[in-house]
Amino acid sequence: MDPQPQLSADALLEQLRGKFEMLCREVADAVNQAPAGQVLNASEEKVRDLLADFRQDTYQAAVQLRLEAAEAAFPPSAAPHDRQAPAEQGA
Repeated sequence: MDPQPQLSADALLEQLRGKFEMLCREVADAVNQAPAGQVLNASEEKVRDLLADFRQDTYQAAVQLRLEAAEAAFPPSAAPHDRQAPAEQGA
């Protein structure tokens, strides 16, 4: 059986680099804005939500890159000669 097309970790990294840098800034802001003695209570939910959003973005990007790799591995075939092209239909 042929191996499935694979996404590139480097492509995923490149696509997510900006989002990861923003995530780090937002996590730092959430922790820094929490009052002393209440860092966990005041920042944990915000950080959890930020990480959940990043997790979703990461998974969606990875799936999209794998889909693109699969599409590139199997280019579309030529249209059969006995069928009309879409522009010719209904003309």
